[in-house]
Parts: sequence; structure tokens; C-alpha cells
Amino acid sequence: MWLTAFLSAKLPFMSGLFLLQRVKMERLTDLDRSTNLQPLLSPEFGWNMDTTHRSGDAIKQQFIFKNFDCAFDFMTAVAEKAKLMNHHPEWFNVYNKVEITLTTHDAGGLSKKDIEFATFISEQARAFGAKPSAR
Repeated sequence: MWLTAFLSAKLPFMSGLFLLQRVKMERLTDLDRSTNLQPLLSPEFGWNMDTTHRSGDAIKQQFIFKNFDCAFDFMTAVAEKAKLMNHHPEWFNVYNKVEITLTTHDAGGLSKKDIEFATFISEQARAFGAKPSAR
């Protein structure tokens, strides 16, 4: 109870506490899709739309690494970023292959967080030596 009273008090130093509230993510607009999503769907980045995902609006990519150690190191880097972003991928790993699907459950489809995360994942995949997978 004391916490509720404390948080409801209007104190000057508490203006940043709005961050405690959960903010609903919004799906990508048509402009976001044409401007920010399309480059990720190019051969350079290799992401694909996954319309079979339960959201009906997700992107997916498979990364192939030299061996399990490289795949695991890549997954560790991605997991650390996921924690920082509070945005978690759906992924599957077998030996040197990592398949990642991104969508924002709160938005019911792709959001700007997915664009940011997919860009980071692509950069990390290159850094850890991923080979292009068949589209």
C-alpha cells in the first residue's frame, strides 16, 4: 500500500516514472513498411515475410554459421540485445543453423521494434560469419 501511495504522489523528481507503465506497441504503418521494412526483405539482408505465423505478420530468416560455437555466440549476442530491448525473438537452433522469427505480440504484428531488432540481428550475423541461406 505504501508503494501505491508513493507512486501516486505528485513529486517533482518522479516525472520519469511514467516509464513504469506498459506502452502498447503499434503495428507498422504502410509508410514504415515501404521505407523501413522493404530494405530488410532485400537479398542484402535476406529477411522474408512469414504470413504463416499465427500473427499473420512476421519476418523470418535462417542463418548458417561455420559451427555450433559460432551459432551459439551469435545467439548470446542476440539474447543480450533482446533483454535490453525487452523484445524477444522466436528462434530455433540445430547445430550451426539458427532460424529467427520476429513479430510484436502486443501489436498483433510487426512493429518498429522488429525493424530495429532485425537490423541488429543482421549486423551480428555478419560479424559472426553467417553464410547466406537459401531464400
